[in-house]
Amino acid sequence: MIAYAITDPSTLNFQTLTTDIQCFSTKADMLVYRDKSTHNYAKNAKRFIAESKKHNFQKILLHTDYILAHELKADGVHLKSTQFSDIANAKALGLFVVISTHTQEEAQKAEALGADMLTFSSIFVSPNKGEPKGVEELKKLISMLSIPVIALGGILTEEQIVLCQKSGAFGFASIRYFSLGSATINTSL
Repeated sequence: MIAYAITDPSTLNFQTLTTDIQCFSTKADMLVYRDKSTHNYAKNAKRFIAESKKHNFQKILLHTDYILAHELKADGVHLKSTQFSDIANAKALGLFVVISTHTQEEAQKAEALGADMLTFSSIFVSPNKGEPKGVEELKKLISMLSIPVIALGGILTEEQIVLCQKSGAFGFASIRYFSLGSATINTSL
């Protein structure tokens, strides 16, 4: 099961970048740089990618900016659910494309447009994300698609990870799980 760390300013500090990336590398297979508040995204992204490439991540991604991801030689991009029209452009640049989805219709559209992988959220209770979908809805969605589905939203415990895996999820993504000082996870569950 893939462990996908989504960074934000609460989990990634550029003053302690080397240590933070090292910590992520002990827990995550994939890593995305996501920061909606900085004015230094491009500069930080360059540093993030350079430091992350020193580790054995399967994929290193940038959030939303597929042109910058291509220029900085990231493995791919994680697009927002409002960026379906960017899937083809990102794929044309040779990028691995993950897109956020929140409905069955969005997930099917992502697959039809050529996304490599999608996140489906929120599975469990997550701040400001409304009513959770739950693992049964996740399981139903997975059965309808042929591309990998990553469970996202409110995933904080090993028990939740196991529930996502039992539903057929290819992996799980989280911000808070990776910031809670959790023990190294067993991704071969």
